[in-house]
Amino acid sequence: MSSDKQSRDDSAPWGRVADDGTVYVRTADGERSVGSYEAGTPAEALEFFTKRFEELEGKVHLLEQRVASGRLSPEEAATSAKALREQVVDAHAVGDLVSLAGRLDALAPVIAAQRAARREERAQKAAESKAQKEKLVAEAERLAESTDWRNGANRLRDLLTTWKELPRLDRATDDALWRRFSTARTTYTRRRKAHFAEEHERRDAARVIKERLAKEAEALASSTEWGPTAGRYRDLMREWKAAGPAPREVDDQLWQRFRGAQDAFFGARDAANAALDQEFAANAEVKEQILAEAEALVPVTDLDAAKRAFRELADRWDAAGKVPRDRMKELEGRMRKVEQAIRAVEDEQWSRSDPEKSARASDIIVKLEAGIAETRAKLEKATAAGDARKVADLESELANKEAFLEMARRASADFGS
Repeated sequence: MSSDKQSRDDSAPWGRVADDGTVYVRTADGERSVGSYEAGTPAEALEFFTKRFEELEGKVHLLEQRVASGRLSPEEAATSAKALREQVVDAHAVGDLVSLAGRLDALAPVIAAQRAARREERAQKAAESKAQKEKLVAEAERLAESTDWRNGANRLRDLLTTWKELPRLDRATDDALWRRFSTARTTYTRRRKAHFAEEHERRDAARVIKERLAKEAEALASSTEWGPTAGRYRDLMREWKAAGPAPREVDDQLWQRFRGAQDAFFGARDAANAALDQEFAANAEVKEQILAEAEALVPVTDLDAAKRAFRELADRWDAAGKVPRDRMKELEGRMRKVEQAIRAVEDEQWSRSDPEKSARASDIIVKLEAGIAETRAKLEKATAAGDARKVADLESELANKEAFLEMARRASADFGS
């Protein structure tokens, strides 16, 4: 063989270049042609096809790293490994293609484990999502029956935001939970709208009532019929409270009108009463002098004289006229106390000379005396019979009756005195 032929039949561990420039790769199934390279030397030809192998090996290495790091989903990893293996098996390259394909095959159990882990993770997340959605549904259904109109709508919006952030479940389960959640929101919204519609009607009705009350209060503000008008203002206030709130934009204005009219009336009444109190101050001094004379009648020593004197003082008391309101209770109380003291003495004397009570006391004495005589007769018989037990009982009964008789005699003597 010539030296030229030997140079073109150069070989490497995983391939060779034939005399005609064809490049072969060695595999487990034998040699396979991967191309030809006629422009250069056999060494250059092997170097060219070896670089192709190295590029494939770089792709395999990169895929191994991406699979190990979990940056690819199991589905993406499996698709990439399959496509890359097809490239390796039919590659026009020189190198250990069998080993390179084996590295790709070794990724299959790793990808399968990742797929199982992902499946378990999805199942766990689905279970957590289901539990959270069931919790959201339960709270929404509680709110649907509540009357928390202020916070309920905001809370339902928060629940909806949370719902959207949760992973979807299988279609049937997710749709069933969503129908319950949506129904609860619709029920609450419908009830809330109905509530505020009714409240709007009530507030409008209250506005009409309060406008009427404010108008009447303003008409009464200049009245000088202090007693009847004050009573009417009390009635108007009860009606005002019973009417409930009017729309917010007019409620305060109506109250200012109503309260202003009240204040004007009661201010005028207080000023008039203050003037009267000043005028009645002199009357109070006169009544204090009368009280001094009246209080000197107590304690009562001569009932008839005290009654005559008190009647005269009472006439002078009435003639003295009204006193300031803040003195009325004190002065009237002192005068009434004197009157009660005189009446108590009068009642005591009447009680002592009451003919009915005296007659009742005499009747009791007669009955007690008859009873004592009867008991003595029984005692004599028991003594003669020698019945000691009966004697003791009758003696005790006789002693009690005699004691009652003594008390009755003293009471009768008091009535006769």
